Amino acid sequence: MENPKILLVDDEQDIIDLIRYNLEKADFEVHSASNGKEAIRIARKVQPDLILLDVMMPEMDGMETCIQIREQAELKNTLIAFLTARGEDYSQIAGFDAGADDYITKPIKPRVLVSRVNALLRRKASLTKPEKKKSAKGIMIDKDRYIVVKNGEELTLPKKEFELLSLLMSQPGRVFTRESILSSVWGNDVIVGDRTIDVHIRKLREKLGEHYFKTVKGVGYKFND
Repeated sequence: MENPKILLVDDEQDIIDLIRYNLEKADFEVHSASNGKEAIRIARKVQPDLILLDVMMPEMDGMETCIQIREQAELKNTLIAFLTARGEDYSQIAGFDAGADDYITKPIKPRVLVSRVNALLRRKASLTKPEKKKSAKGIMIDKDRYIVVKNGEELTLPKKEFELLSLLMSQPGRVFTRESILSSVWGNDVIVGDRTIDVHIRKLREKLGEHYFKTVKGVGYKFND
């Protein structure tokens, strides 16, 4: 069995060297890039399982890099985690909105980082199990092609919006609590705020229509049956 492939993207070589040492010691295959443009080129070539991405970089910052990676069909199943010193709430929200699966702030102990990486990869393995197409009220989700079709029109959603819609549509009419949404879409090992869910619901409403989603105050959300 091949070792999981990690792509490190950071413009500080000493940080790459330190993280590479600890990940390789944990039996990961590690590749690296010093800027966003290089990261996209290498990612398309090596098809990493996970990209650890800094925010502040020359030529192309991490947010734009994440957005462009999410537009690459061949990288649709690649996990992206920001690894950055930027710990502000608005930076984290922007990171998840760009399509990240996790947001890890530096400094972080190497053993904790390895644990977070393993948790992300375990979650990826559970999410890549085959699923049938789901449809309701004029919307169809095709998990294999990673597209949403509304009234015959194909839409491509960012990864987290897609997973959130898939979860809500799995049981139309059921109210999913905020805790269950966070656990299913972001995982128990990822710390995000309630606003992250609200932002993703707002974007789904903008793209698909207000009437599909109902807010149950103090509880969570549901897909209207």
